[in-house]
Amino acid sequence: MAKPWRVIDLGTMPFRDVWARQLALVEERQRGEAEDTLLLVEHPHVFTLGRSRAAEANVLAPGDVEVVPIERGGDVTYHGPGQIVAYPILALGEGERDLHKFLRNLEEAVIRTCVRVGVTADREPAKTGVWTGPPEARRKLCSLGIACRKWITFHGLALNVTTDLAYFRRINPCGFEASVMTSLAAQLAPHPVEVANVRAVLVAELGDTLARETTAAAATTIAAGP
Repeated sequence: MAKPWRVIDLGTMPFRDVWARQLALVEERQRGEAEDTLLLVEHPHVFTLGRSRAAEANVLAPGDVEVVPIERGGDVTYHGPGQIVAYPILALGEGERDLHKFLRNLEEAVIRTCVRVGVTADREPAKTGVWTGPPEARRKLCSLGIACRKWITFHGLALNVTTDLAYFRRINPCGFEASVMTSLAAQLAPHPVEVANVRAVLVAELGDTLARETTAAAATTIAAGP
C-alpha cells in the first residue's frame, strides 16, 4: 500500500538554498514533524561534488560556475536550466531499507518516464544512472546520487531534458568524458519536448516505484514556492 507524500515544485532556485531546505526537512522528518516530501527544482548553473575521491580531479575548467562539495554519493555532476532535479526526502520503513534497491527504483521511474515521452532508456551494468543508445554509442540521460541519515533519504536525481550539454565539457561528469551525456531534447530532435510535461510524468512514475501517493491534504503543495 502506498504511503502519503507531498510534492513541492520549487521552480528555479539556487542549489545552496535547496540543499539547506533538504537538510531542514531531513531533521523534521527524523523528529516526525514532516511527512515524506518530493522536491522538484531547476537549478541555476552549478557543479556539485559527491564523496568520490576522484570527484575534485574531475573538475576540469569550471570557469564562472560554482563548485559545491556535498554529502551525496558519486562524483562530480552539473545542474542547470532545462534539467529536472528531484529530491525525495523519505523515511524508509520496514521492507524499504535497502539503498541499492532505492536507487534502482529511482532509475526505474526515470526509465519509464523516458519511454513515455518517446526515448528508449535502460541501465548500464555496474554504472548508476539511466542510459540510452546502442552498445557502441551509449549516452547518459540521468545522473543519480543520494545520501541517507537514520534511514531518511535526501539528494536524488537529475534528468537532462533541454539541458545545455556544453556545460558538461567543463568536467568529467561522474568520471566519464563529457561526450557521454545527452538529453531528451537531443534524442527527440527535431521534435520539441516540454520540461513541464516530463516533470508531470516523472512525478507519477516516482510515486509508483517508491510506493508513495499525493494525499488530498498535500495536493495544495504541488507547484508551491519556498
